[in-house]
Amino acid sequence: MQLLTAFASVAALAAAGTCQSITKVSGFNSGPTSLGMYVYVPKTLTKPAPIVVAIHHCQGSAQGYSTETKYMPLADSHGFILIYPNSRSSGGCFDVSSTATLTHNGGGDSQTIANMVTYAVANYGGDANRTFVTGTSSGAMMTNVMVGAYPNVFKAGSVYSGVPDGCFYVSGSTATQDPPGWSNSCANGQTTKTAQAWGDLTRSYYPSYTGARPRMQIWHGTADNTLHYPNYAETMKQWSNVLAVDLSKTTSNSPQSGYTQIIYGNGTTATASLVGYSAAGVGHTVPVHETMDLAFFGIA
Repeated sequence: MQLLTAFASVAALAAAGTCQSITKVSGFNSGPTSLGMYVYVPKTLTKPAPIVVAIHHCQGSAQGYSTETKYMPLADSHGFILIYPNSRSSGGCFDVSSTATLTHNGGGDSQTIANMVTYAVANYGGDANRTFVTGTSSGAMMTNVMVGAYPNVFKAGSVYSGVPDGCFYVSGSTATQDPPGWSNSCANGQTTKTAQAWGDLTRSYYPSYTGARPRMQIWHGTADNTLHYPNYAETMKQWSNVLAVDLSKTTSNSPQSGYTQIIYGNGTTATASLVGYSAAGVGHTVPVHETMDLAFFGIA
């Protein structure tokens, strides 16, 4: 699904030259699925420390995503813990198609990732009240799922070229099948719903939850031919309904030429409940904007 762009390759080379590396957590065995847990814990850490979960794309890995992205040097600068889940599937994709994963404490990949956060809080001094999630492609889809099924765990999410929460559901798909279920209709941008219907779908995955919902930042390229561009509008509809906010501001060429920024509700790009970025001419996937993620998370 994910082909590395020249940008990502350069980022990988830059990060590789720093001697920074992630560590596999051999003590994590909280399942329920067999995802690997990798962490990066800076030497200087003020506890309790923020936690950022960074989820890789298909044909990727925790190790690969840690070098493609530039979160590790930022973790050193700002003192936060990084968790990199590692897919168990042969193609490197996460399951976002089964009822188990889509549902709060349903026994799928999402519950395993939520358990990684619990582990980091208990063993590394992580702050359960400052936990965030981000990801690219399959990781972006999982980011939407994590925020939808575990709004009690995460305070905000940043999504790079994904699809709405629940869009990839495949009837009969299981949390342990390899490869995970695939929805052509959703991938091709043919699955559309009203904002209310999308919001109801997200709420159905944790129906007893009545607390605050995580803030969301959504990125998508207009030339995406893997998870097609209509998924951007559908995702924005979903979270605007869940967060009960309306479009308030549109800004062209922000944060860079060709990007259109939209803000829903009150606040700035760093404080609003919902912010979207449409990247003209950008394919799959939008390059990660790490410093903007941290600003949105309130870490930087």
